[in-house]
Amino acid sequence: MSETIDSLTGEVSQKNIADIINEARAADRISARDIIDKVFTDFFELHGDRQLTDDEAIVGGIARFNNQAVTVIGIQKGRNLAENLATNFGQPSPNGYRKALRLMKQAEKFGRPVITFINTAGAYPGIEAEERGQGEAIARNLLEMSDLKVPIIAFITGEGGSGGALALALANKVYILENAVYSVLSPEGFATILWKDGSRRDEAAELMKITAPHLLEMGLVDAIVSEENLIENLKRQLTESLGELSLLTEIELAEQRYERFRKY
Repeated sequence: MSETIDSLTGEVSQKNIADIINEARAADRISARDIIDKVFTDFFELHGDRQLTDDEAIVGGIARFNNQAVTVIGIQKGRNLAENLATNFGQPSPNGYRKALRLMKQAEKFGRPVITFINTAGAYPGIEAEERGQGEAIARNLLEMSDLKVPIIAFITGEGGSGGALALALANKVYILENAVYSVLSPEGFATILWKDGSRRDEAAELMKITAPHLLEMGLVDAIVSEENLIENLKRQLTESLGELSLLTEIELAEQRYERFRKY
């Protein structure tokens, strides 16, 4: 069982780990595009990594939040087969991560905060992705984000799996939705490695402590966002975080981010 804390009321509820994983992976879970449409205004989408192609698993561009220009980047999953094939089931390719980095460096150039929304089982593991430098693309994002001179705020909205999620989550503030999960690998993968039995998923998930309350307790996230009145809660959290981070200098932003991840 996992305790879920309502970030507005402080009330604690008990949820079965299997239910949380299923909710995090649900086909009808709110997507990055849904959030962008409802939280931001004047969104202008940008495409391509300027090296090879566009990756629909990564959606990003320029928008406004409370009349402030921001750069928004999200990992997009589909709700049906056609959408999932287009977005590769929310598993970004190297081109997707390079597109995200291009947008983050553009944001740094123009002084725009970067806001990311993460929902992925992990980066695409296929041969083609490896041939195009999947590992290097993720590592490059981590390196560049660690030194970015603008605020970075990340939200884990569904699954936050492995380096594929971390490549957009090396942020000054990291938040997680109450029914989301965040881990170094899938619980099925953990169970397969440990017991040679992927069906022991839920047992593995309990050991891994991948739910929002566990992550908050360990200091891996800054707060849990209640999914009741989700859009208003996201707006409130963003307003608070942007106000807090606006008080830091460019050097302080990079140092705070560096120290945050060095302690893990």
